[in-house]
Amino acid sequence: MKVYKAYNSRSFLDIPQLSALNDEQKNAIRIVSQVLPFKTNNYVIDELIDWNNFETDPMFILNFPQKDMLKKLNFKELKSMLSKNAPKQEVARYVNEIRLGMNPHPAGQLEHNVPTLNGEKIQGIQHKYRETMLFFPSQGQTCHAYCTFCFRWPQFTGMGDIKFAMKQTDLMIEYLRQNPEITDILFTGGDPMIMKASVLKKYIDAILDAGLPQIKTIRIGTKSLSFWPYRFLTDEDSGEIIELFRRVSDRGIHLAIMAHFNHYKELQTDALEEAVNVIRQTGAQIRTQSPVLNHINASAEVWATMWKRQVELGMVPYYMFMARNTGAQDYFSVNMESAVNIFNEAYQQVSGICRTVRGPSMSAGPGKVHINGIAEINGKKVYVLSFIQGRLPEWVGKPFFAEYDPEALWLDDLKPAFGEKEFFFEKDYNKLLKISYLPGRSISSEDLQSA
Repeated sequence: MKVYKAYNSRSFLDIPQLSALNDEQKNAIRIVSQVLPFKTNNYVIDELIDWNNFETDPMFILNFPQKDMLKKLNFKELKSMLSKNAPKQEVARYVNEIRLGMNPHPAGQLEHNVPTLNGEKIQGIQHKYRETMLFFPSQGQTCHAYCTFCFRWPQFTGMGDIKFAMKQTDLMIEYLRQNPEITDILFTGGDPMIMKASVLKKYIDAILDAGLPQIKTIRIGTKSLSFWPYRFLTDEDSGEIIELFRRVSDRGIHLAIMAHFNHYKELQTDALEEAVNVIRQTGAQIRTQSPVLNHINASAEVWATMWKRQVELGMVPYYMFMARNTGAQDYFSVNMESAVNIFNEAYQQVSGICRTVRGPSMSAGPGKVHINGIAEINGKKVYVLSFIQGRLPEWVGKPFFAEYDPEALWLDDLKPAFGEKEFFFEKDYNKLLKISYLPGRSISSEDLQSA
């Protein structure tokens, strides 16, 4: 039986395989992990990382902070402070200054996604799209290991004012009652599968017992299949987890495990294959997603191999995302043109059964924007874009065009094509922000006109 053992920035030097690193490399991990939280475990270390080629190994880079994830000036200053044993408060103040400069909550997560219930904000819920509510259970706001690209890295920093978490199931149920348009609940974090079965069961049972006929799907966003598949196999409460999944399916609610896989190496172990089989036998469906990431998977061959293996195991390829504009985006980001090329070349290598995947897409402030491709219109190259999801449902599926920019990384980098002053959604989007609009409240044309 594989026994779970975790390592963090205090204990990482206890990892035997780190003898392959020189002192400078170990010190770089220590310095960067002051800013970007570090945590890994013995499954990742023993079964996923190629320690003979660790410097370029995608699983090593995915788990262990790298020097270039910080700006050179920040790294140099922090290194100097630590080497001089600067007072802890001084170091903490500088670390938080760096963090706040890394856009800790992109796409208006704090300002524009947190709903109210009876006039008060509910910090453990986000409601950006009409049909889907995100729920952040307080006991699930950590992970088995931390991805170095994580766009929710503030959850793990101890900076309480930039963390989402919620315990009260009664508030969640009441919010669902008041917003009957919500059909999908997404448990997210952190990683909900870090929770004990008894805790997850309380949340799930509250939904099942509440008599909410509009709830059609429960989603669980998790990296546990990659980082600790034994969660579903040999953990002391793994049987309870599987039984809970089965009970959701038996109640006629679709259970979707939104699994994060960033490289095909995560799909090659016996434990992973067994865990996938056990989950699928409950009636749950596993959908897969990942951002396209420099240094990890910026290759059509990696993506095609990954999608084919996922389908072989009975999973459904779902999304390719752009790396979000937060944290170490400069290190991981792939420009839009490269992302489109990677997606298209990978898509061409797989059969139709793999082509359930969508992307590249950006979860930006106005909504989830699909980069459909690059076209030439009247002799001019443009990006062709559309909304997969939008703050206003009527935006979804409507194509729009942006000027071609070979350096563009994110929606904010784009300008409207063909001499337009703004994208079609911008005027209404800016008005929505002024009135603090969330999908749970009704809105009229008068509301927008008066904003």
